[in-house]
Amino acid sequence: MLGKLIPLLLILIGAGGGVGAGIALRPAPEEPEEQAAPVVEPDYVKLSNQFVVPVVEHGKVASLVIMSLSLATTGGSEPVFAREPRFRDAFLSVLFAHANTGGFRGSFTDADNLVVLRTALLESAKKILPSVSDVLIVDIMRQDN
Repeated sequence: MLGKLIPLLLILIGAGGGVGAGIALRPAPEEPEEQAAPVVEPDYVKLSNQFVVPVVEHGKVASLVIMSLSLATTGGSEPVFAREPRFRDAFLSVLFAHANTGGFRGSFTDADNLVVLRTALLESAKKILPSVSDVLIVDIMRQDN
């Protein structure tokens, strides 16, 4: 009987030693990685008035383009409204240039055409307020004469 107990006792001692060694030699717990900065949702600020852009062909106003724009910014609405006259001036310059190069003729709502316009509007907006992250064309309409 003692002959059967010794192997069982050795197995239990070996298993206990293995578990103890595993616990003692396990790697230290990994420190949690630092949390990424929280994503800040921008504020969307709609500019007060619409933009009216004449489309001139052969020296006459052929149509009018009417647009409403909003700005995405992380600084809130107050800095936008404080600079709204500067935004309007810069945006009108961009819109007139776009109209003069034929951007509002034909298929003026074509995606590629609007990307060019949004990019130019965003560049001018960032010069006035660097926290502006996007210019959104909320409404656009062309009224042909």
